[in-house]
Amino acid sequence: MEDFASAYVRAVSATAGCSVAKPEVDDDSIDLILKRKRAGTAVRSPQLDIQLKATYTDCIREGHVSYPLSIKNYDELRPVNVAVPRILVVVAMNPEAGAWIEHSQDSLSLRKCGYWISLRGEPPLSNTTSRTVTIPREQVFDAMGLHRIFEALESGSVP
Repeated sequence: MEDFASAYVRAVSATAGCSVAKPEVDDDSIDLILKRKRAGTAVRSPQLDIQLKATYTDCIREGHVSYPLSIKNYDELRPVNVAVPRILVVVAMNPEAGAWIEHSQDSLSLRKCGYWISLRGEPPLSNTTSRTVTIPREQVFDAMGLHRIFEALESGSVP
């Protein structure tokens, strides 16, 4: 599941003109690092850190995606005093591995969808196990959505 979710993010990132790197050690809830080289913007060549989760549980609701995130990950994604903005990406998958892709000589389709949310500035919790994160279904992690995130970063805003 983790490899498929990573492939999903890499495919979306390539389409949005971003490079992807994987930190050698994940000690700060960062699984992937995205960069997009741009000049002539308020912020040149911004970077985005991603905590990546994959799930095949029934997390899709009418207007949102619900994901139980560990408090460790929650606490590492909410600080505002980080040099590089961070987001959580949750890739919803079919429980059957054979249904993850559709392939023919004309196309390769990755099945299901990823969603993103920034937890920057969220309050600390007294809960010590997990927090259910609610991600609006409009926040699809696709090439257009990632392009908009990087446009904001390039203008000096953070997601």
